[in-house]
Amino acid sequence: MSVFAALDTYYNGAGHSAAMNMATDEALLGYATVPSIRFYRWQSPALSFGYFGRFADVASYARERNLVRRWTGGGIVFHGDDLTYSIVIPASDPAFAESSVSIYETIHRALRNALIANGEPAELAKGGDAALRRPRTAQRAMPTNNCFANPVQADVMLSDRKIAGAAQRRTRAGLLHQGSIQRVDLGNGLAERFAKELSGNCNMWSLPETIHYRAQEIAARKYGTESWLRKR
Repeated sequence: MSVFAALDTYYNGAGHSAAMNMATDEALLGYATVPSIRFYRWQSPALSFGYFGRFADVASYARERNLVRRWTGGGIVFHGDDLTYSIVIPASDPAFAESSVSIYETIHRALRNALIANGEPAELAKGGDAALRRPRTAQRAMPTNNCFANPVQADVMLSDRKIAGAAQRRTRAGLLHQGSIQRVDLGNGLAERFAKELSGNCNMWSLPETIHYRAQEIAARKYGTESWLRKR
């Protein structure tokens, strides 16, 4: 059963800076009238960390990765070889009335189904799963708040490893869900299958110039600044 009656779909094949990727997601939330999903890549190896994260926890990666503080919560995510996506649900859509936890699980269930269709026996993490209780193993240069080292309920798992997680931001305009898929074959039409699991009425678009220009403004004012990066 589809999650959304219709879904605007964007595939950004060309990589962008970390600041521009975050700004584009925020711009889409500001302009959305129907739910949308955007798949995107990174211009260079990057690291994003949650709105409430501490810059001190990621500062050591500054020489090797493009750092950016997300607008959403969550932990540290390493980008470059992953498939990153964002889903925007405008406040006018019925799905927005659901709890954030419910939306998180619903989206990840759709992703799990897409992975299964691609031959990957993925599962959703449950509250009592051993993987969620497993003690953290000390690793060099691996922060304890690394998102993919710490699965939570409804994350997507494969062979006891987290392969997909996400973070959200809810505003009066709608809900922004930012996710990353890693440690699994990202080809074989996975993005398309995922979108179709979310809606049987996917409409593919190029990113409107209005969104692009708005994102440039947001990146320059917010995500690309030292004050935002070092907010905490």
